[in-house]
Amino acid sequence: MSFSHLGVLIIMQNSLISIFALAVANLSVAPAFADTIPAEPNSVAQQSGGNADEAEEQDSSEVIVIGTRRTDRTLTNSPSPVDVISSAELTSQPAANMMDALKNIVPSFFVGQNSISDASTFVRSPSLRGLSGDQVLVMLNGKRYNRSALVQVYGGSDTGLGRGAQGPDISAIPSLAIGSLQVLREGATAQYGSDAIAGVLNYGLREDQGIEIVGRAGQYYEGDGESYQIAGNAGLKSDFGFINVTAEYVDEGQTSRGKTRPSAANFAANFPALAPDLPNYPLPVQIWGNSPSHGYKGVVNAALNVTADSKIYFFGNYAKNKGNQSFNYRASVSSTAVDSTGVVRNQGANGAFNNIFYMTPCPAGNATCPAGGFVQDGNIFRFRQLYPAGFTPRFVGETEQLYGVLGYKGTAGDFSYDVSGTLARNKLTLSMYDSANFSYGPATQTSFEFGDLIQKEMNFNADFTYAADVGLAAPLTISAGGEFRKETYEQTAGDEQSYGAGPYAIAQRLYTQTAPGVYTFTGTTAAQGVGASGYAGTSPATAGKFSQENYGAYIGLETDLTEALTVGAAGRYEHYNTFGDAWVGKVNALYKLADAFSIRGSFGTGFHAPSPGQANVSIVTTSFNNGVAFQSGTYPTNNPVAQYYGATTLKPEKSTNYGLGFILEPIPAMTITVDGYQISLRDRIGLTSPFIVTAADLAAQPALLPVGVDGQVQYFTNGFRTRTRGVDVVATYRATVSDAQLNFSLAYNYNKTRVTEFDSRVINLAQRIDAENLAPNHRAVFNVGWTLGDLSFNVRENYYSSWTGAQDYGVTVTKAATATTPEEGYANQKFGSKFVTDLELSYTFAEHFTLAIGAQNFTDEKPDRLKATSTVQLYPLTGGAADGQVYARNGGPFGFNGGFYYTRLRIKY
Repeated sequence: MSFSHLGVLIIMQNSLISIFALAVANLSVAPAFADTIPAEPNSVAQQSGGNADEAEEQDSSEVIVIGTRRTDRTLTNSPSPVDVISSAELTSQPAANMMDALKNIVPSFFVGQNSISDASTFVRSPSLRGLSGDQVLVMLNGKRYNRSALVQVYGGSDTGLGRGAQGPDISAIPSLAIGSLQVLREGATAQYGSDAIAGVLNYGLREDQGIEIVGRAGQYYEGDGESYQIAGNAGLKSDFGFINVTAEYVDEGQTSRGKTRPSAANFAANFPALAPDLPNYPLPVQIWGNSPSHGYKGVVNAALNVTADSKIYFFGNYAKNKGNQSFNYRASVSSTAVDSTGVVRNQGANGAFNNIFYMTPCPAGNATCPAGGFVQDGNIFRFRQLYPAGFTPRFVGETEQLYGVLGYKGTAGDFSYDVSGTLARNKLTLSMYDSANFSYGPATQTSFEFGDLIQKEMNFNADFTYAADVGLAAPLTISAGGEFRKETYEQTAGDEQSYGAGPYAIAQRLYTQTAPGVYTFTGTTAAQGVGASGYAGTSPATAGKFSQENYGAYIGLETDLTEALTVGAAGRYEHYNTFGDAWVGKVNALYKLADAFSIRGSFGTGFHAPSPGQANVSIVTTSFNNGVAFQSGTYPTNNPVAQYYGATTLKPEKSTNYGLGFILEPIPAMTITVDGYQISLRDRIGLTSPFIVTAADLAAQPALLPVGVDGQVQYFTNGFRTRTRGVDVVATYRATVSDAQLNFSLAYNYNKTRVTEFDSRVINLAQRIDAENLAPNHRAVFNVGWTLGDLSFNVRENYYSSWTGAQDYGVTVTKAATATTPEEGYANQKFGSKFVTDLELSYTFAEHFTLAIGAQNFTDEKPDRLKATSTVQLYPLTGGAADGQVYARNGGPFGFNGGFYYTRLRIKY
């Protein structure tokens, strides 16, 4: 961080201390202020740079629509903990990706940066409360949002909390289209069906009238990662109904925070004339950072009033995005480098560059040089001819999202109804260039199409409620409904060389001519790996469509038994054509002990049904261990390869949820909620630990050829249990002092997951450590907003406790496994806790224009650098690891790009 940054930081921190001191003083005399503004309970963080009018849009009377079928529940009388995130808060985030916006706001929401993680870079795997992305239900206007086409099979910390998940891709949702986001912080499977174990995210779409345009531009302190975003919203509303349309375009540049590989540095020194041929020259040969991407997304939300009490509605979402990711570098020559401990280590060339391909076939009809053999002469090919300085494949992913809901809803006295249908399709198209299929030798392509991954969903819903007056303190709300859902997962075949075995997949038998027409056998070459280097396309044998159907029905009851006691109960039955039946239930209650103090609690059961994608995904990728490449294959449970290693049919995951908390309103302008929770999850679905393929395995099961000897095989299975315990604390305070409006909020989450039972084939020591410590156990967001007239200033302080990356950086075993007890140990590196500061200053002029400038991660914090351990070697020659890493590859909880500054202009009529 520069001295100028430091000076500004000191000023800002002193200002923050002064503001906080003033707030404390104000708290002590708050009743004396006649113009104190009511608090906005449970709003996770106040809006950044919003004007005063925006800040007052929500108050304690806001009706919540998630977690209840009643129409009179608010944030302070709900038996379920709900956070409401305003449109202003979402759109003020300097992030075009909804995942990054939520990561900044919701303490229990975690998602990695994912710099080099195969397709998981294009569709990242988030986590809520330490559970995977498909254990969180996402909804738009109360309707289920579809899954992405990607099953998260990539290993390591990049997908550590969501490995094996197939959840929705919320990055397709433009933030400007959202009226508010309601986050239900408890299980709700009995109310909404499969997946609602950790909670529910319900995006309420805008219905307002007017025009709003937002443009943002920014870049990182280091001068890269330029980011441009332009979004517009237009709405029309009248007696006939409304229509609201949002569109957004985003272009984000590449960042690089790694070093070049020692092998590349040696190559540049030894062959200076060829140095410009190194990939990405003069940048590192492989890029640890954000992948460049661009795309657009849109939402339409509309309704047509049929009668005064009923309407036809439609809403839809379309998005398309293209990303371009750097893969690992394949060196063309071997060299050595000295690590930080003084050990000389080999920096080996990729095996294909060490191989010589002989091009002269044995003469026809020659008994001493039989058919299929090759003459060992000067007619050769080496991959240095194609890539003299080695190569770094570029992996391209194009995501496309299409989602639409059509429905009819209305009321008739105390009776309400809502009937709807949903069609959705998510597609991920994968390709690669600057690569090779070594088994084709000189005939290799350098660009490959891997085929499409497609997820299709069709839903039909019918929901009914009736408010019956039965003489209690409030009507008895009776809700009932049904749902039919069909999911289809599809893999289409890639081009032949993307997956195929060329002629050099079998070792060449070589013969040397010793006399005219006479040849002598002299040995064999090395057999070459099949499929594109870096990623293997889908073959016709594994391509196909795989479907799953289910239907379900639910019933719910909610009422106030007394003026102080609110209760609710729900039950649900679902049947799946793949695994059978599921029964779940839920009860909750709130008791108002005093006007300012209420307690609430809940108990429920839930489940997550294995998706057709999890049951049928098939993929082979190239992975690396300390720079050494190997093939890693994920196979369906019904595939002969998976069954060879013991695969069985998947079962649903089942959960038991407990919640207990309180709501405190000590003064009119302050609300504090504290909610503890426990989630016990059984039969969790995960990928097995890798099985290493031996020559005997390959002989017994020839379908292992794409992986090869020393390759790895994994498959999905139900293999472990977890128990997650935590607490959420949300506090808000708002007041007006000397004509200035002050907003304070604190959101804190403690979350701890324990692996209580496990199959050692499914989850190893490193995975267990990361399940408990990959995401920080403690996370807090403290926000202070100050507004005076048209001028606003916002400070947000983020705290992240320590975390690990054991799957990537190894473990130290302190107790070996026995026949009855698992191995024990600790991560080789614990990454320290950090504070990250965000600032924004905005000014509204000419009534309709708001200009903001800000800095995210103002103090330019980065995670701890990697340290030298038994599994990580650092090289003084380059300042990084063997593959150029400097920071943890997944970026940790806030990324390793450092500070980002931006400006934003908002025009609103």
